[in-house]
Amino acid sequence: MAVATLSVVVQGVGLVGPGLVSWSAAQAVLQGHAAYAPAASVVPPSQRLPAAERRRAGTAIKTAMSVADAACADAGVDPQTLGSVFTSSSGDGANCHTLCETLASPNPADRLVSPTRFTNSVHNAPAGYWHIAVGSRAASTSLCAFDASFGAGLIAALTQVHAASAPLLLVASDTPYPEPLHTLRRLPDTLGVALVLAPVPAPGLPPATGATLRVVLCPADQAPPETPCREAALETLRQQIPAARALPLLEALARGEAATVVIAAAAPLVLVIEVVPA
Repeated sequence: MAVATLSVVVQGVGLVGPGLVSWSAAQAVLQGHAAYAPAASVVPPSQRLPAAERRRAGTAIKTAMSVADAACADAGVDPQTLGSVFTSSSGDGANCHTLCETLASPNPADRLVSPTRFTNSVHNAPAGYWHIAVGSRAASTSLCAFDASFGAGLIAALTQVHAASAPLLLVASDTPYPEPLHTLRRLPDTLGVALVLAPVPAPGLPPATGATLRVVLCPADQAPPETPCREAALETLRQQIPAARALPLLEALARGEAATVVIAAAAPLVLVIEVVPA
């Protein structure tokens, strides 16, 4: 039995990850027209941040801002007008590692944490950097649901789009931990994805220009299994990085075909997503 059914329109997409330089560059791979070639993620620097802030921002912040910017550009919307949902399974791993090293120092005098490190340690740091950079005073939500963080973020985005009847930016991103934390939480590389989601046009208005997602939220024991990626190498990536749980949905959007995609939300719920091409 469905818990809820909500529909939104995908206006724009941003993507960066291992072997996935951008949404436009990755579409041939996601469509199945080109083989996936694994390569280390390359996150472009954000031109929205002043030089001093760019130096302070770590990979986690840069990744979230990069895909957010790309999705807004793809949608042709002013980011200053958008509310947002930022989701990550584990936050800034590199910054967490540095804080742990500092606090574990045998010398009490060396256990002083820098203000920048502390500022960047909170889970809403990427959202804060983004909204300051674009001058947005719209509401923002930051959340974490471990491996189901993308699905949980999508639920939050869907409900907020419907509640406000306004477009919204969803950003999901993950970055790896250095050792020794990497041994306990193995994220092989950085990946970020962003979607600009908007309400479905009311009857009588011009039709949507992007694909429509009809999303059914239902108990896991009443839903099909999660949808895998079509290519084995991408499926491995989907299983390894929580933000990459979005890849089957991106495959459907890139192909421009009707499809049903199942993505885990927060247990015991899953999202059954019907993708309707524009």
